[in-house]
Amino acid sequence: MRTIRQPGPANPERVQWAQARGQRLTLELKPGQLLLDAISEAFAAQGFDSGVLRLPAGLALSPFAYVMPALSQTSEHAAFYSETFRPEGVARIETGALTFGTRDGAPFFHGHALWREADGRRNGGHILPDQSFLAEPVTVEAVGIDGAGFVARPDPETNFKLFMPAPQPGFVPSPQDRFFVLRLCPNQDVFAALEGFCSDRGIARARIHGGVGSTIGARFIDGGATEPFATEIAITAGSVAPGRDGRPEAGIAIALVDYTGGIAQGSLRRGDNPVLMTLELVLEAE
Repeated sequence: MRTIRQPGPANPERVQWAQARGQRLTLELKPGQLLLDAISEAFAAQGFDSGVLRLPAGLALSPFAYVMPALSQTSEHAAFYSETFRPEGVARIETGALTFGTRDGAPFFHGHALWREADGRRNGGHILPDQSFLAEPVTVEAVGIDGAGFVARPDPETNFKLFMPAPQPGFVPSPQDRFFVLRLCPNQDVFAALEGFCSDRGIARARIHGGVGSTIGARFIDGGATEPFATEIAITAGSVAPGRDGRPEAGIAIALVDYTGGIAQGSLRRGDNPVLMTLELVLEAE
């Protein structure tokens, strides 16, 4: 399996998680403000300060700012970010995913997407929360989580501040609380990590909500491959169900951009897609 050396020590807990209550939501996002503020207000209106969503096709951003994955110029990180890009006009999302939580005590999101810019160019990358504005009203399907959430904290392994599962003080999950806030750590196959997590907890079927992170290149079911190692991915569909042997088996489709600007979409091949920096998602056991 492909691996990339990280600058810091590996956390022995390779799947970080917290159990939570969850609720599927329909969010009405109001334009003319930062996308971060629109999302924060919409979640708060329904009583949540953390959650995940998939970005719908057609969502309009202007002004819009983003970065792409890039090679690191120092030994402090295994990969890094590009300069900031600010395309003119309205950019329209094609597909993407977003994790919403808190960073430094304030609302924050981590979002990756593919989009079409006003001049027709198709690009992808990491949406900058404090520089990207929602240009038109839009309805978004989301999952709000309570009892735990995503909080950005320093990660010694990657030397980045990353979203991590954070249980809320005093919350005691019940058997009816079937949502799990997850973060997968580097250099492990996405499928092995998710399937092992489900198997250890007797979860036969589950739905994957959200899904933002990076893989070391990518290998697809149809034989396609992304060779450049630094990517930014968004899960566009995902589930877990019993395989032929009865054990949990995941199916995951993604959209990605790599550090050369290459774009790819499709269903990932099991056993051959290791995490680069992180992969955050919410798992709903069915």
